Amino acid sequence: MDVATRITVTSPDQMRDLGRRLAKLLRPGDLVLLTGELGAGKTTLTRGLGEGLGVRGAVTSPTFVIARVHPSLGDGPPLVHVDAYRLNGGLDEMEDLDLDVSLPDSVVAVEWGEGKVEGLAEDRLHVVIQRTVGSDTAADVDDVRDVVVTGVGARWAGEDLAALAG
Repeated sequence: MDVATRITVTSPDQMRDLGRRLAKLLRPGDLVLLTGELGAGKTTLTRGLGEGLGVRGAVTSPTFVIARVHPSLGDGPPLVHVDAYRLNGGLDEMEDLDLDVSLPDSVVAVEWGEGKVEGLAEDRLHVVIQRTVGSDTAADVDDVRDVVVTGVGARWAGEDLAALAG
């Protein structure tokens, strides 16, 4: 049974805050798929994940390197940040990346991963970010996003994802 929650985000700072809140729910072995058009806020949310997990290094888009490993500064899991946009082979190419980290011991965030890397884990979070069109909010419409976070699998059955709206 999948569990989902919808959150409205009105600024890049709120997107980072959402990432920090989401990081508190994550543990080693978790897979987070990030879906949204170019500029939707996937990397901004991942930056917040990195801050919440307390990892080393600036979290930036890994478009040209495909994957970056951000080691933990404490006793938490490393963050593996992947941009799967150019991965046509899905899992086979992921394995060929020769990441110097054990994926089961890490939190793995994959931008553009839908339809490519679901096989990495039965249990995963799917975060879909969409620009809001025709919003009546006071915020700049260009910054307003609808974010749907769906927990897939037994790992997420007991989690209160609605608390992410915080």
